[in-house]
Amino acid sequence: MNSLKTVLVVDDEPRTRDGVKKTLETDLSGAVRVITAGSAAEATRVLEEEQVHLLITDIRMPEITGLTLVEKAQAKGASPVVIIISGHAVFEYAHHAIRLGVFQYLLKPLEKRKLLETVEQALKLDQSRHRQQAMERMVDQTLLELQESGEGRIGEPVLKAMRYVESHLQAPLGLREVAEVVHLNASYFSFLFKEQTGLTFLEYVTRCKLQKAKELLLATALPIGEIAAQVGYLTPKYFIKLFKENTGLSPSQYRKQMSGDNGPI
Repeated sequence: MNSLKTVLVVDDEPRTRDGVKKTLETDLSGAVRVITAGSAAEATRVLEEEQVHLLITDIRMPEITGLTLVEKAQAKGASPVVIIISGHAVFEYAHHAIRLGVFQYLLKPLEKRKLLETVEQALKLDQSRHRQQAMERMVDQTLLELQESGEGRIGEPVLKAMRYVESHLQAPLGLREVAEVVHLNASYFSFLFKEQTGLTFLEYVTRCKLQKAKELLLATALPIGEIAAQVGYLTPKYFIKLFKENTGLSPSQYRKQMSGDNGPI
């Protein structure tokens, strides 16, 4: 498992660029991998090819400013934590940096202790972002919203059906069977469920089963076939197909990615 964080240092001054690289590699050895770029164009190529966790960039460079580099990176979907370094305390730059969500604005000449403290804080922020993203990918937001608002807008028969589904995920869970549990006609139950939850009964069952599967994939070392059985799918092949259709990843890929190929979450 690779837990190294990639840091991109961008400065057209070789002395500053190499000095920051040496400081980080010496004092944060084993924690960071440092890449340098002498121009915004070079930095843009790196950002397109690498997953950069922390971007440290000079603000004044010949081609474009460091802030424009940040804007371009954000426009392309890259979201590293950003530290701006500059030889000038220019209010206009600082204001722009704040608007872009820049983590810190450091003045040259860089003081070693301050640089290291700031980088360590920035890496912690990146880690917390990673944790948050992992949680968002793990939790079905639609199910979460239903649970949070259910008591207020969902009637007792549908709530009872939802609770029944959650406690019988290993079962096939047919519409007629659950309608009988809540003492409703199957057609009326189907209409009522969709009206009150915004999901068809089958959609709700599938989301619950896949949510439980995600939890088992991350919390246990159970084989995929066993997890499929625990959430009510008789054949692993169908479970894998359904999981991929809903998450974009196979169960094995999901487990591997979410378990932290890019570091612990």
